[in-house]
Amino acid sequence: MLKQVVTKYSIGKAAIYGSNREKLRPFLCQTSCRFHNARTVFAPRSFFGVEDYVDDDTSRPYTYQKEKKSKNPDKHVSFKQRTVAYMEPFTLDVFISKRFVSASLTHRVTCRQVAVAGTNSKDVKAVLRSRCDIPACMSIGRILSERAKEADVYTASYTPRDQEKFEGKIRAVVQSLIDNGIDVKIYLD
Repeated sequence: MLKQVVTKYSIGKAAIYGSNREKLRPFLCQTSCRFHNARTVFAPRSFFGVEDYVDDDTSRPYTYQKEKKSKNPDKHVSFKQRTVAYMEPFTLDVFISKRFVSASLTHRVTCRQVAVAGTNSKDVKAVLRSRCDIPACMSIGRILSERAKEADVYTASYTPRDQEKFEGKIRAVVQSLIDNGIDVKIYLD
């Protein structure tokens, strides 16, 4: 298509035939029916035998190695982001499936679980009528708060996962922890 346009284009009143065509010879391009299969016909080759196609980002030939760039160069880690793991060291993790409920308090810095409670354990399984309803969630919160007090943990922070909403069974576990003496700071984003 480009070749047809260039051949029909006229400079002044004279068409591009004969001597005028020789001036445009380095710019003519030969293409085939495949995508990105264009090659330069009359362009001179470079010293190394590689055409100097220029990269968009670095404005250097593509034969050089590119330096690595960070994905988010504007990212700045604030003081709060750096120190929150030490100021609020314990996090609450609540997992609710169709069959059981489990919750744990984890130390952020050492990644150790301080207190764990779940409806799959033998002592809780025998007492509960159902292992995944709201009374089971409240009992898990009560048991977790007792085990956390034994480990001298009285505060925790909770951030729900991306797909979770803070309602229903998750709210029952957290509210039961708060009612039994564990101060839970809830971050809803």
